[in-house]
Amino acid sequence: QVQVVESGGGTLQLGGSLRLSCVASGSRYGALALGWYRQAPGKQREFVATITPFGRTDYADSVKGRFTISRDSAKNMVYLQMNSLKPEDTAVYYCNADYAGTNYWGKGTLVTVSS
Repeated sequence: QVQVVESGGGTLQLGGSLRLSCVASGSRYGALALGWYRQAPGKQREFVATITPFGRTDYADSVKGRFTISRDSAKNMVYLQMNSLKPEDTAVYYCNADYAGTNYWGKGTLVTVSS
């Protein structure tokens, strides 16, 4: 059974930086796409960024130029470097691992940005 675990959330001020990490374990195969999503209070979960095994990345418009996704495929890990954080980035951030069309989710890590 695949398990996905996020870490690195916290509370910080406007303009700060934070790096989230996620590890996917439990499968002898590596994950295909790895991605980050977030859910702000009272809102639906939304896409943040994704990265393919070949390093192709995609970002939501709201985070382009501020967030960077990267992965270590050997370790089945994905990272999200978040810079210039804003209060509207406050959310629970979830990691998603795609194993040949089956998606696995972590329980999330909370990021709170104060103004």
